[in-house]
Amino acid sequence: MIRIGVYGGSGYTGQELLRLLIGHPGAEVVAATSRRFAGVPVSAVYPVFAGLTDLVYTDASPEEVAGLADFIFLALPHGISMEFAPIFIRAGRKVVDLSADFRLRDAASYEAWYGRHTAAGTLGDAVYGLPELYREQIRNASLVANPGCYPTSIILGLAPVLRSRWIDAVSIIADSKSGVSGAGRDLQIASLFCEVEGGFKAYKIGQHRHTPEIEQELSLLAGREMKISFTPHLLPVKRGILSTIYATLEQDVTAEEATALYQTFYRKEPFVRVCPAGQFPNLSSVVGS
Repeated sequence: MIRIGVYGGSGYTGQELLRLLIGHPGAEVVAATSRRFAGVPVSAVYPVFAGLTDLVYTDASPEEVAGLADFIFLALPHGISMEFAPIFIRAGRKVVDLSADFRLRDAASYEAWYGRHTAAGTLGDAVYGLPELYREQIRNASLVANPGCYPTSIILGLAPVLRSRWIDAVSIIADSKSGVSGAGRDLQIASLFCEVEGGFKAYKIGQHRHTPEIEQELSLLAGREMKISFTPHLLPVKRGILSTIYATLEQDVTAEEATALYQTFYRKEPFVRVCPAGQFPNLSSVVGS
């Protein structure tokens, strides 16, 4: 049984993480921190956990959590995780960071999109956390940078055709849609029900912080520097992401051949399901899976 600590466990990512861990036979959640809800039972903040856990949110220090847990998940905002990850690593703990703080390999790129990085020396130790591409490196890593939501959908969607050199790597367009929970749990006018319901809009065109992360990983797959035209949209649904990706084929292929390529590439991957030719992904089929 692996003892798990969740640092910053009261947001939407923390909630989903706790759902997965509490139901996992090989995991025991020994600490979940939250400054806002310190002393409050997890089940009082998220009633879905009633009867499933007696865990109470704590405002414990990193050193205290490191003393309880073998493995740490950081579900903290960008710019905050970088302060805590080195503390846990020095204590000999394995860390998975859900923020963007360790996803980019280049400190200058991080600073251009997010701001100053106070633990830039740790970037080289982080492994990008897509098991479909980096399983062996993740297995031995002390610090795993959990991928962003949009990047996951786009990178996994393009990996087979980029590796196989099936597409022109210069003309890629990603048209992506996300549910409202992607904006987080803090109060924002743009995320209120009356602002979102019945609407559908693009946002942060050419300015979304996931852009360098997507281009970094696509460049590694293609073996050359990649740029992408990426437009995110806000869907009036609670959660889920759908990315429709456009690229120019370098050769004529049938739908059956394309399906076979993806099925072969992901045949041993438990988190990826490839639809048969003629069937297309649906948010309702994957949300919560």
